[in-house]
Amino acid sequence: MTGFHLAQVNVGRSVAPLGGPELADFVAQLPEINALADRAPGFVWRMVDDGGEDSTALRPDGDDDLLLINCSTWESVEALKDFAYHTDHLRVLSRRREWFQPLGGPHQALWWVPAGHRPSVAEAMGRIAILRERGSGPQAFTFRDPHSAPVAAT
Repeated sequence: MTGFHLAQVNVGRSVAPLGGPELADFVAQLPEINALADRAPGFVWRMVDDGGEDSTALRPDGDDDLLLINCSTWESVEALKDFAYHTDHLRVLSRRREWFQPLGGPHQALWWVPAGHRPSVAEAMGRIAILRERGSGPQAFTFRDPHSAPVAAT
């Protein structure tokens, strides 16, 4: 135990408004996938809107009603990777191009936070901005270039 958790954020610009028929299949699967995450080994927390079920009502960019955000914390890179690529989450992830437009840059960022910290929308968006501006490093990285958790001060 390092005293740190892995935070992850991913954003996507949907191809249509959330209530439209183009996203009906995506929206219908959210409760199942969120429950799967909640039960996954190594899961700690996920961002939810005022409704408390998911984060679909949050808008990380007030000028873009189609931009959605997902943010969560995990015990390790391995725990998040196992959930993302070795559960039914992969079935939904593999269909992302049906529901989301290409962003032309990083749409996901990972970073370490003190255990118990809950990233805000602004903090999460800031990590994507760091990755876009500076590339991968300890402040924001990807699965392809993971960074170890900081060493806790004694």
